[in-house]
Amino acid sequence: MKRFLSIKRLSFMFFGLFAVLVAGAMTFQAFWLNPGKRCEADGNWYDVESRTCATPIYIPDITHRPAGVTRAEASAAKNAELVKLENQAVVQQAAIDAAVQKERAKMKAEGH
Repeated sequence: MKRFLSIKRLSFMFFGLFAVLVAGAMTFQAFWLNPGKRCEADGNWYDVESRTCATPIYIPDITHRPAGVTRAEASAAKNAELVKLENQAVVQQAAIDAAVQKERAKMKAEGH
C-alpha cells in the first residue's frame, strides 16, 4: 500500500518550502533592505514607506544664516540692521527737508 504523504514526499515538500522561503528572504533582503543601507551609507536619508532615498538639506543653505547662529540671534541681527537702515533714511529725509527749507528761504529772500 502506497501512502500519499510518504517520508520521501514529505522531505521533498519541506525542502521545497525551505528553498522558496530562503529565496523569498534573499529577495526581500536584496530589494527591500539593501537599498536603504546603501542610501544611508552614502549619507542620505531613506524613507522605508515610500522607499525614497533623499539628500538631507543643510539648514544654513536654506536660511542663508551662518552655521551655528540660532534663529533668535539671526533675527536680532536682522532687526538691528533694519533699525540702522531706518535711522539712515530718517537722517537722509531730514537733510532733504533742511535743504528744501533753505532753498525756500533763499527764494523768499530774493523775492520770488
